[in-house]
Amino acid sequence: MTELIHNPAEIDFERPGKHHYQVAFHLDGTWGYSLVPLTVINGLRGPNANGIICFGGTHGNEYEGQLAVKRLCADLDPAQMSGRVILMPQLSESACIANSRTSPLDGVNMNRAFPGNARGTISYRISNFVKTRVFPHGRVVIDLHSGGKEGAFPICTSFHPIPDKAQQSETARVARLFDPPIILIYASTMASGLLTDEAEAEGKITVGSELGGGETTDREGVRTGYEGLLNVMKHYGLLDGDIVRLRPDGPEPRLVRADQLHYYVPCPRDGVWEPVVDRGEWVDKDQLIGRLHDFSDHASAPYEIRARRPGWIAMMHLSARPVKGQTLYVVADEVPWTEVL
Repeated sequence: MTELIHNPAEIDFERPGKHHYQVAFHLDGTWGYSLVPLTVINGLRGPNANGIICFGGTHGNEYEGQLAVKRLCADLDPAQMSGRVILMPQLSESACIANSRTSPLDGVNMNRAFPGNARGTISYRISNFVKTRVFPHGRVVIDLHSGGKEGAFPICTSFHPIPDKAQQSETARVARLFDPPIILIYASTMASGLLTDEAEAEGKITVGSELGGGETTDREGVRTGYEGLLNVMKHYGLLDGDIVRLRPDGPEPRLVRADQLHYYVPCPRDGVWEPVVDRGEWVDKDQLIGRLHDFSDHASAPYEIRARRPGWIAMMHLSARPVKGQTLYVVADEVPWTEVL
């Protein structure tokens, strides 16, 4: 049974067992609500200081995280758990309905709206609810993303450079629990208002991800999110059982870093994009990465895009029609694990 909540203060985050809610946020321009799904599970085996908070649907057109978190809403059994898990499979519910990166209700990207504003538009009110009502009940925050229709990534987990070395070390260990091919240390200076920035600043162990792209549902991405979250719960003792390697025959995750803005190369002009290397591939400096074609003169030579530096392709623009200024590719450095553990 799902309970409708008009006043977020009425949610009892300490209530034993599993409880599903729809939290009503009044629409700004009409008599109605955005109903944001929330599940709170308090294990019946006793307390655990390491509460875990999981988000999907921070961007509405990224589906792997939505599905992984929704499956956990149904599958987790409080009788087999200790501690607390909070699950929000469609954080920007209106964007999820619209299959959009931003909410059609206010045009806001939820991952630029933190810490929010209790008197702001609907996206800012939802983010303020997360900041003030949800974050206090967890120590570990997992925000599951994929590339939407813009960026194509190798399946990866991610975190920012963290000044506190103990926090960074534990964050890196949690990122490894998803057993992805790549773990990306990415720039926090590219944008403000990120959910992960807010959680990190509170000292929480915070991991993001990129689990697919193209507004489709990548099976391996859903599995990575779902099984990885179960591993996180086992790691912190909320569930019994051994940590499971998702790719037991594959290599250990590769740690790469793109923590400076110049690693994120903007598209120099409009055109039709023809990549010639794959995501997750190593490139040398000046190696051809792809070509931009101008069909206004179909006899013209393509504009060649070459790597400005050596490294691993951590992201590449997904669609065939990038716009001038959009990030076209990211080349990341490989980092020894000893730097973060």
